[in-house]
Amino acid sequence: MRPPPTAVRRAVIDPAWPVIAAAGALALLLVAAVSALAAPLTRRRRLLRFALLGALYLTLDAVLVVWCAALWLRYPLARRRDPGTWSRRHEALLRTSLAVLLAAARRLLGFRVEIQEPPDQARISGHPLLVLARHGGPGDSFALVEMLMSRYGRRPAIVLTERLRWDPGMDIVLGRLPSCFVRRGRRDAIIARLTKLAAGLDGNDAILMFPEGGNWTPGRHQRAIARLTGAGRRRAAADAASNPNVLPPHSTGVLACLAGRGDLNVAVVAHTGLEHLVSAASIWRAVPVTEPMMVRWWYEPARALPRSAARRRDWLRLQWAFVDSWIDARKAARHPGRLPGPVAAPEASSRPPEVPA
Repeated sequence: MRPPPTAVRRAVIDPAWPVIAAAGALALLLVAAVSALAAPLTRRRRLLRFALLGALYLTLDAVLVVWCAALWLRYPLARRRDPGTWSRRHEALLRTSLAVLLAAARRLLGFRVEIQEPPDQARISGHPLLVLARHGGPGDSFALVEMLMSRYGRRPAIVLTERLRWDPGMDIVLGRLPSCFVRRGRRDAIIARLTKLAAGLDGNDAILMFPEGGNWTPGRHQRAIARLTGAGRRRAAADAASNPNVLPPHSTGVLACLAGRGDLNVAVVAHTGLEHLVSAASIWRAVPVTEPMMVRWWYEPARALPRSAARRRDWLRLQWAFVDSWIDARKAARHPGRLPGPVAAPEASSRPPEVPA
C-alpha cells in the first residue's frame, strides 16, 4: 500500500504520531509488566522481550518526529543556508537512535553483529562509496546502516522502498538526508534519481543499496527462478538456481550509480546468521538468538570496475555468486556434515578470489 502524499503525512500523520506511538508504547509496557509477573514460569521470556523492544521502538520513533520538528523550528533556514550543519544534526540523530535500538536488541533478543574486514580497509576512507549489500533476515538493514555510520564514519544515502515512508520517524529523518525512496514500476525516474544522488556525493558519503530488492526467503527465491524461467531468461534462472542463498541481483540501480559518479568505489557486503528467520513464528522460536549476524565485505576500487554496462552486469552476478559461496561456507562451518558450495569462499583480503577452473 502506497503511503499518502507528503502534505498529508506532514499535516496529519506526523503531528498525531507521537501521541499514537506513546499510547502504543504504554500498552506494550503493560503487556511487559504482566509478562514479567509470569516470567518465573517461562524459560525464555519471549513476550517480555518483544514487548519491551516494541515499546522502545515506538518511543524512539516518536522522539525522532518530535526532535525533527524541533530542529525545523530552531533552524528554519539551515537546509539552504547551512546544509552541512543541517545534515550533521540529522545524521547524529539517526546514528544515536540506531545505536540505542541495536543495543536493546542485543540485550533483549541476543542480536549481535560480528564483522570480518579486509586488512586494507583503511584505504577506502575519504572517497565516496557504493555499498552493495545482501538482504536477508530481520534487522539487517538497521545493523548495516549503524555500522556504516558508527564504525566507518560514513553518511549513509540509503536506497529503500517507498513503503517505508509509513514509518514517520524514518520518513522524516531519511527524507532530510540524501536518501532515495523508490517505487516499483518507475524505472526511468529511479535511474534519474540514483544518477543524481551518486553525482552529488561527498568524500565521506556511502550509498547503501540492496540489489536483490527485498529480503531473501526460500519462497522468494523459488518465485524468482519461476519468474525468470517464465520470461525465457534461462541463463539467469540457472544462475539463480545455482545460488540458493541469495536472490538474483537487479543491476539497474547499480549501473545508474556508477554512471553518475565515475570515481565511485564499491564495497560488496555479505552476511549470514539471520536468514532462517523468515516468519514471525520462526523469529519467536529463535529468541534469544544464539548465532551472530556475521558480516563479511570486500572492496573494489573504481579503476578496477568494468567499463561497459554488459560487463558490469556480469561483474555484479559474479559478486553475488561470491556472496552465495561465502554464506554456504559459513553454514558448512556451523554444520560440519553439510557439504559446501562449488565456489570457494572469499578469504580475508580486500577482493574476492578468482573462480576455480
